[in-house]
Amino acid sequence: MALYASGDWHVKADLDQEFVEKWTEFLRWTQDTFPAKVTATLMRDQQNSGHYVSFSEWSDEASREAWRQDSGFQEHFGAAAALCESMTSSYYETAASV
Repeated sequence: MALYASGDWHVKADLDQEFVEKWTEFLRWTQDTFPAKVTATLMRDQQNSGHYVSFSEWSDEASREAWRQDSGFQEHFGAAAALCESMTSSYYETAASV
């Protein structure tokens, strides 16, 4: 069963490019530090400017939790989140796949 971490990001006006760069840096750090991260994707909302959704796939729950607890997480995550009006995160598991 695949496991995911997801973010719902609402970026402050005129900071989209910087946000994408910081999110990319955050997930590159994640990839280098936590090989259990399988893939990560950031999607831009075509109808709502400044709205992004991200998903990262993880091979196991323990690694995903270790990532969240790592001392570097807040630094890298925080750099992207600081550019947002709001951000919420969620955890998912596969319920169905076609």
